[in-house]
Amino acid sequence: MTVEQTNKVRKAVIPVAGLGTRFLPATKATPKEMLPVVDKPAIQYVVEEATEAGLRDVVMITGRNKRPLEDHFDRVDGLEVALAQKGDEKKLAAVQHSTDLADIHYVRQGDPKGLGHAVLKGRQHVGNEPFAVLLGDDLIDERNPILPKMIEVAEKTGGSVVALMEVPSEAIHLYGCAAVETTSDDEVVKINNLVEKPATEDAPSNLAVIGRYVLAPEVFDVLETTKPGRGNEIQLTDALQELAGNADGNGVYGVVFKGARYDTGDKLDYLKAVMQIACDREDLGDDLKAWLREFVPTLD
Repeated sequence: MTVEQTNKVRKAVIPVAGLGTRFLPATKATPKEMLPVVDKPAIQYVVEEATEAGLRDVVMITGRNKRPLEDHFDRVDGLEVALAQKGDEKKLAAVQHSTDLADIHYVRQGDPKGLGHAVLKGRQHVGNEPFAVLLGDDLIDERNPILPKMIEVAEKTGGSVVALMEVPSEAIHLYGCAAVETTSDDEVVKINNLVEKPATEDAPSNLAVIGRYVLAPEVFDVLETTKPGRGNEIQLTDALQELAGNADGNGVYGVVFKGARYDTGDKLDYLKAVMQIACDREDLGDDLKAWLREFVPTLD
């Protein structure tokens, strides 16, 4: 019996097994994905993005000490009863919202062997169909979603799709970088090669890979045989490079993102993300911006 393959993207894989060492000691007992961005943990923004794109079947690739992630998306009966008895409908709705977002499943990564290995751990749940991968360090502004366009391209071409963003040439060494050619769609490029964190002089473009992917199921077979690369880890970039060079496959494409992206990958960028998102909030923005206008001139 053969496993039926569909081009319809229905599932999302969210790797969350990282140790978060850049945020120690805060992440000694708290997963970095649970650090608050204003009043929601970062991981909730990511799950909300997936569900807004129609992906309600989510598998998180977790590790040790990630139990708070599971608890956050579970019911807390005592809290809900207490809020209901107080008549605090707004907070009750907020608590229930995270529980009702999606059907969330959890798979342990075990050995931390890199992003490619984490994605491979989702194989049994995903099966023989395309799927999205969302990384928690990149938060995408809900006003400028990119996943719907990526899903459209993946379903049309049958290939894999990577989110790309133009960055200054002096910053390209911090990212995976794509060598591309244009297509008939101004938002979409065909990827011919991918280089993980190249030196500035070796970068084929200023198009950096950011943390959103829609992958054809063929990526699993490639990841099974991908050798450890940079950092002695199994790199997803290396697997995508192989798919891009496979003449018998459906190719790898990039959607160039021009919206707002918030980087929560290190302490300074995390603080910037919190401030940017808070300034855009209807309930906080005006007061926070007024305070900032008073505070900033006092800085040396």
